[in-house]
Amino acid sequence: MKKIFNNNRLIAIAFLTVFSLGTVAPAAAIEKSPVVPVALKYTGQINNQPIFELSFTGTSLQDNFTIVISDEYGNSLYRENIKGEIFTKKFALNTEELGESNIRFEIFCNKTKKSVSYDINRNTRVVHDVKVVEIK
Repeated sequence: MKKIFNNNRLIAIAFLTVFSLGTVAPAAAIEKSPVVPVALKYTGQINNQPIFELSFTGTSLQDNFTIVISDEYGNSLYRENIKGEIFTKKFALNTEELGESNIRFEIFCNKTKKSVSYDINRNTRVVHDVKVVEIK
């Protein structure tokens, strides 16, 4: 009789664990979704000018965006309204004109009235990577 009672207790604990984990996982996935479906990444340099790629993965509810690029003092350097669901756009920053000031990308979704901002801090440093390998 004790064996059956222990088995029933294990089954009850297993059901509670499965059902409690099943309700927690979707809530965590919803919270991690981006407010504005956009990503900014550094892709390299052309003629010593940094190139950034802005990728949009919107839906029909998020297909109208405003892109504003400004300096650290709030001066608007670039502004564009774009309508589309999935596309990429590349930006080359003229470092001679900008100097050492930081840059801010702000992407505003006109339909949902939400925005996301990216600050770009440009630090230049030289890295020397030297490897010593024994030849056998």
